[in-house]
Amino acid sequence: MPADDGRLVGLAEGEVGLDGKTLVLQRIHVRFELQVDPDADRATIDRVHGFFADRCPVYRSIHPQIHCSTEVTLVEA
Repeated sequence: MPADDGRLVGLAEGEVGLDGKTLVLQRIHVRFELQVDPDADRATIDRVHGFFADRCPVYRSIHPQIHCSTEVTLVEA
């Protein structure tokens, strides 16, 4: 399933809190928007979304110190 040419966009939001007197990033939520054809295989999209974090260098660098969550929204092309 192609994700190049702007077909996959990630929008991230972070939640900052205090740890003592220091501001720290506590949570990150990423909403992925994926442009797909009408006949896209949703099962494949869900399967990949289920395991991609374990192979993502950013996620692996910050988790579990910072709670990370994601969601995928499909946009028909």
